[in-house]
Amino acid sequence: MAALMMLASCNNTNKKSETAAIAEQAPTKDTIVYEHEYLVKVGDMAPDFTLKYTDGTEFTLSKLRGKVVMLQFTASWCGICRGEMPHIESRIWQPHKDNADFVLVGVDREEPREVVEEYTTKLGTTYPMLLDEKGDVFASYALRKSGITRNVLIDRDGRIVKLTRRFVEPEFNNLVATIDSLLAE
Repeated sequence: MAALMMLASCNNTNKKSETAAIAEQAPTKDTIVYEHEYLVKVGDMAPDFTLKYTDGTEFTLSKLRGKVVMLQFTASWCGICRGEMPHIESRIWQPHKDNADFVLVGVDREEPREVVEEYTTKLGTTYPMLLDEKGDVFASYALRKSGITRNVLIDRDGRIVKLTRRFVEPEFNNLVATIDSLLAE
């Protein structure tokens, strides 16, 4: 029962109606819904964006060409996110935080800075967090009303190489291995 509640907590609203509405439209590049309600797929150029870190400085994705970038979409109200974040901290951030060729950022969806700082401090995560206050960046990668706990891995050329949804240990292990492989190139 608790697992079902946690799954429901990571699906912000009624995604069925949004998916159905998109399915009724004539398919175009902008309306095709990929696996796990992503609007992007492996091989696509990652949609560019600019957001602010919790300290107020700016982050622009396109300025990171030449680096391996991982975006972790999250929110304090998502139980699966909170369960995954310590794994990201220990297995991805800590081993690679000093690597100039790697950037990891959490992208918090629709929450104020104070909330983000509070829950990341409680979790003990130290990787940087961006504030997607209106959820527009999230909506450029996935259906606006779909659940979070998503990781997007981007190669040095700005192309998406891996998309994950929820926390599944074998998939997470593959994400870690893919990051290690990209950084070894």
